[in-house]
Order: sequence, then structure tokens, then C-alpha cells
Amino acid sequence: MNTTIRRASVFCLLLVLSLLVRATWVQAVDSKALADQTHNRRNIIAQYANPLGNIIVAGKPVTGSKATTGGDLKYKRTYTDGSLYSAVTGYSSQVYGATQLEGIYQDVLDGTDTQLKSIDDTLTNTPAKPGDVVTTIDPAVQKAAYTGLGSKKGAAVAIDPATGEILAVASTPSYDPSTFSGSSTADGKAFSKLQADSASPMLNRALRQTYPPGSTFKLVVAAAALEDGLYSSVTQKTNSPAPYTAPGTTTPITNENTSAPCKNASIETALQYSCNTVFAKLAVQLGEAKVKATAEKFGFNAAKLDIPVRAATSVYPSGMDQPQTALSGIGQFSDTATPLQMAMVVAALANGGRLAAPHMVSKVTDGNGKTIASYPDSATTRVVSQSTATQLQQAMVNVVQNGTGTNAKIGGVEVGGKTGTAQHGENNSGTPYAWFVSYAKGSNGKEVAVAVVVEQSDAARSEVSGNGLAAPIAKSMMKAALGLS
Repeated sequence: MNTTIRRASVFCLLLVLSLLVRATWVQAVDSKALADQTHNRRNIIAQYANPLGNIIVAGKPVTGSKATTGGDLKYKRTYTDGSLYSAVTGYSSQVYGATQLEGIYQDVLDGTDTQLKSIDDTLTNTPAKPGDVVTTIDPAVQKAAYTGLGSKKGAAVAIDPATGEILAVASTPSYDPSTFSGSSTADGKAFSKLQADSASPMLNRALRQTYPPGSTFKLVVAAAALEDGLYSSVTQKTNSPAPYTAPGTTTPITNENTSAPCKNASIETALQYSCNTVFAKLAVQLGEAKVKATAEKFGFNAAKLDIPVRAATSVYPSGMDQPQTALSGIGQFSDTATPLQMAMVVAALANGGRLAAPHMVSKVTDGNGKTIASYPDSATTRVVSQSTATQLQQAMVNVVQNGTGTNAKIGGVEVGGKTGTAQHGENNSGTPYAWFVSYAKGSNGKEVAVAVVVEQSDAARSEVSGNGLAAPIAKSMMKAALGLS
């Protein structure tokens, strides 16, 4: 064999070996990554080859599957009362993927989660029956929240204080995920229209949008003052001028109601009349660090709050000077909170100072109804003392009975609340946000904590208030949670 032929043979052998090594590498190392690629059409075909599992509310599915006509995707997702539950379910689309519970539990719902496979399924490589996701949502409370918000732009959350079970998550304006769950031209147009809508109907305002909490944050400052021992009781008079000028400034902080008895008012009276002057000075006296520590116990500044949907971080800022700290004490400056976060504040106070971890999924089941994952209600964290919680409950009841939250009264029921009207826009140029946070305890042992924010409504600017816009929504939600008509 001459040299040329020998070299050509060696080169060809090396090429064959290279191909074998590459093929082995692709099959043994890269196979999973290639199979899991979002552009792998076979994954979508497999996902929609059979009906999906369901998201369950009060024992009934609020999702479904429908056979398609034509194409290689045999089924598409359907929704019962899609607009009502979209803030809970998210969406599952053949084209645009899946979000929220649909996305988090996609492997369970399409049957690819390995926990769903029996031994026989594994041995025979048979696809498993898809599983279901069982939520904690109460349909009556959810409907009360969604109906109450109506055409307003806003959000509402309800939590069982003792268990942390989330009973309602509503966001308006909303959208129907059924309108773009398929892959037709009409689905594409529907999705594009929603994306282009300036009202952002696909934004989950209850979990993913933060707002200045306004006067509802005064509950956190009050808790910090009692926990610190700055004042021993909510009925003890404070040393609070009205108006109040923070150190280093010449511009006084005033009260919305100039005739309210805010000068040297007790914490209870200051909550009743929502006295800015009292809580601005309390925040300065306590200092940023102490207020921040209390806020963080309630959940502020938590980078990862999963219920299991990841909630946006509610922020109590750092690095403030005294004037900024004063403004933060009344829920302004750079304070931000989700409706979920403010519901957590009230839930902890209603639960004797212990915060139960909020969650809206109780369990995940396989195709035969067997539980493969459960989320117990027992995990609680001490936020404030029982004494502080009891005293603030007393003060919140006074707000509803005699103060700024009278629209939340429910006959024969203990209801405590706090209103808030938060400035919006540069120099308060935008329509203020109307807040109401509250709790209710029924004679039947049922309890609920609620937060409602109305971002925008048809009301005149002068008529925007937590009591006027948000409290009636909270009242209807509380009545539904307690089983009252």
C-alpha cells in the first residue's frame, strides 16, 4: 500500500471515529437538553396529544381540554369562567406557553411528571395519566372580589389568617385565557390585542404589581412602636404635634382631616382618624432600622415569596434621612406593597401576631386522585406579640365602628380595618390609589383577612377614598368568606 492510500485510510478512520464519538455524545449527554428545547416541536405535540389535567376550585375543575380540528396538536386548553379565575390559573397556550399555576405545574398537568408514573407505566414506557392541581380558592369569595372590582382597575386578595390558605386572588381588568389557547390566526390576534391594551389586563395586580400602601402601612408602624416599647398601649397618648415638621425640613406634614383630634393622639385615635402627623413622628422616633425590621417580619423586602406563584417584592426602603423616614411612616416616599403583602399584614394581626405562610395550592394529585404532593397549613412565624396583635385588633375595630372604615361594618361580626389613600404620580398628579385592609371573625369560627386596592375608577378625584371605593368590596368578600348572605 503506498503512502497516499495509507494516509487517506487513516484520515477516513478518524472521521468515522469522530462521527461515532459525536453521535454517542449527543445521545448520552445532549439528549435531554435537545429534547427539552422550547423549539422542539415534538414536545408541544406530546403535550397536547391528550387532554390535560385540571386546576380545581372547591372540588370542580375551572379548566378543561377540547379536541382541535386539523393540525398536529390534538387538544387545546379551555377555561370555565376564564376571566374570573385568570389571576389564579394563568394561561396555557399552544403558541405562547404557560404561566402561573399552568406553568408551575405543567409537567403534572400534561402527564410528564415522573411522580405520576406507576411501575407498569415505567416498565412499558406508557404515558402517565395527567394529574390535577387542587387550589385553596373559595369560589364565593373569588366571585365577590371580582364582581366588586367590576370595571375598576385594581386587585383584591383574601387569606384565612389561621391557615394561610388564599381564598381569593382577583385582578381587574382581566382576560379570558381561552381566547388564545390555540394556534389559529384568531388566537394570535386575541393575544396581540391583550398585549397592546394600555390597561394591562394580563398583569396580575394582586401578586405582581406593587403600590404605595398609603395609610394602611400605619399598622406596621403602630406594631413597631408597641413592640419597641415606645408606647405601652394603643390608648396611651403620644407626643405628637399637629401639623408635624420632620427634622431638617420646613414643610409641615398635615392631616387630611384638619379638624381631627390628632394632636398628641393615642395610636388608637390616630388609626381611627388616620393621623399622618402621629405616624410620621413615630417613624422618625423609631428610626428606619426598627420600622424596617418590623416590616420585614410581615414579609416586606422578601426576594422570594412563592404561593407558589412568585409575588413581586414589597419594599420598605433603606438609606433614608429623617424627612424621608417620616414620609415612609405614612406609607409614602418609596414604600411599595402588593395587595398580597397587605393582606399578610392584617392576617398576622388577626391571628394573634403569627403569620401563616400564604399558599393557594393545597395538594397535587395523580390521574387516579392520589395525592403526590401536599402543602400543609401549619407553618407559622411569630411576627409580633399576642399583646400587640390584640391591641391593634382593638384599634382596627374602632376604625370600622367609629372611624374612616364604616362602610365595612357587618352586623353581629367583629370587623377590624384600615383605610388608605396613597398618592400617585409626580407631585400627586395622578388619581390616588384607594386601599382598604381588614379582617373579620364570625360566630361560626370562620376568619378572613382581606386587602383591596382600587387603582383607577370612574369616581371623581375628590371622591377617591379607601372607605368609599375599597371598603364595600372588602365587606362583600368578608361576608362571602364567613358564609353570610
